[in-house]
Amino acid sequence: IRVTTDKKRYGKIVTVVSGFESGMDVKDIAKILKNKLACGGTHKDNVVELQGDHRKKIKELLVELGFEEESISD
Repeated sequence: IRVTTDKKRYGKIVTVVSGFESGMDVKDIAKILKNKLACGGTHKDNVVELQGDHRKKIKELLVELGFEEESISD
């Protein structure tokens, strides 16, 4: 799982979480992350985009959701 940031239109920063396996429910993962981080976001093509820079907190939340810490790269 890769966690990166991207700059969108008008200089807005989004956190991009990609690399989910095809069998996972990305919609549910996106919903949980948006609730925990109190931000907006979207999901499409097994990629979750969250509004704002959440690189510091995202790893901890993904481990909490059951992902292995070694499988998450910043």
